[in-house]
Amino acid sequence: MTVFETRQGSSPVILGFPHTGTDIPPAIWERLNDNGRILADTDWHIHHLYDGLLPEVTTVRATFHRYVIDANRDPVGVSLYPGQNTTGLIPGTDFDGVAIWKTGEEPTEGDITTRLADFHAPYHAALAAEIERVKAIHGIAVLYDCHSIRSHIPFLFEGKLPDFNIGTDSGQTCDPVIETATFDVASKVEGYTSILNGRFKGGWTTRHYGKPEAGVHAIQMELAQSTHLTTETPPFAYDEAKATRLRIHLKDILTRIESSALTLAHTKRGTK
Repeated sequence: MTVFETRQGSSPVILGFPHTGTDIPPAIWERLNDNGRILADTDWHIHHLYDGLLPEVTTVRATFHRYVIDANRDPVGVSLYPGQNTTGLIPGTDFDGVAIWKTGEEPTEGDITTRLADFHAPYHAALAAEIERVKAIHGIAVLYDCHSIRSHIPFLFEGKLPDFNIGTDSGQTCDPVIETATFDVASKVEGYTSILNGRFKGGWTTRHYGKPEAGVHAIQMELAQSTHLTTETPPFAYDEAKATRLRIHLKDILTRIESSALTLAHTKRGTK
């Protein structure tokens, strides 16, 4: 099976989609229990939500499901949020803390090694290659990592999640102008809520690639699924009306990020 899809563009912005894939090899599918087979923790329809918003944007999308292996987790298994509930490299439970594997069929260390090589590594090799390609064009690259999650998950956080959750690892993964451009749009959109470096500060992808001093900037956007789904339960249907409204603001965010990136690139060239 193909484990990633890439679409190349000439913009300095790259969209990463580590969690929209639903492909699961039959041998792994057979080991999931009925709860796991719901695939509740998918970032449902996110690649469709962003489609066409920014001309010439590059996209890299994992086609495999996060239950196969999570492409947004540290390959050595270090927790993103020490001391807080989260899921691992190969999740043992869903986001509600409920088991997703049949008893006796839980993933082993051997499974982790195999799936790192077969899924995690190829996706990140493709993503890294696009970052280098885009940086070679502009002298700068911005990875915007696209995510979504249910708005109510007591196992992970209290209350209702804000609509726009922007993560830059507390400002470490991108230049302040990119962080500001993103939050400035999100925080002023009427009828939506937003937060910067709240419960979600950016996953492993954002933290791994975001090296502003080297001209690679990374920012994560975690959207509450209530902003674009009819319901946050099966069948997790895409709500066209909600999505149309949201896409206006996402387009504004991406356009602002692209403009900021081009300005940074110009400034960098001018100081040489």
